[in-house]
Amino acid sequence: MAKGGFPGGRMGGGMNMNMIKQAQKMQQDMLRMQQEVEEREFTASAGGGMVTATVNGRKELLKLEIDPDAVIDAAGAEDVEIIADTVIAAVNEALNKAGAEMSSAMGKLTGGLGLGF
Repeated sequence: MAKGGFPGGRMGGGMNMNMIKQAQKMQQDMLRMQQEVEEREFTASAGGGMVTATVNGRKELLKLEIDPDAVIDAAGAEDVEIIADTVIAAVNEALNKAGAEMSSAMGKLTGGLGLGF
């Protein structure tokens, strides 16, 4: 028997092939799930519904709705800043929803392996 070897020259090859197949399946599942999340839309509102933002899972802004009353009432620069801040809040919340969904989906696949998704 060779130094450090196993009887018959096998080093658990069957188990290694099974692990490789499982890893390949997990990778395919992750890609499929990532694509599904990327195609979903996530919507969030801010300012009591004054601004609504919709993003996709690729974190692209798809739609931005501003209540016309908020713009009509915006008489001064301070009001415009409030609207801008509200837009930012709505977009960021929608992006956070998309990111949380992606993390959740990847966590389900990895089963808590701590891979940083």
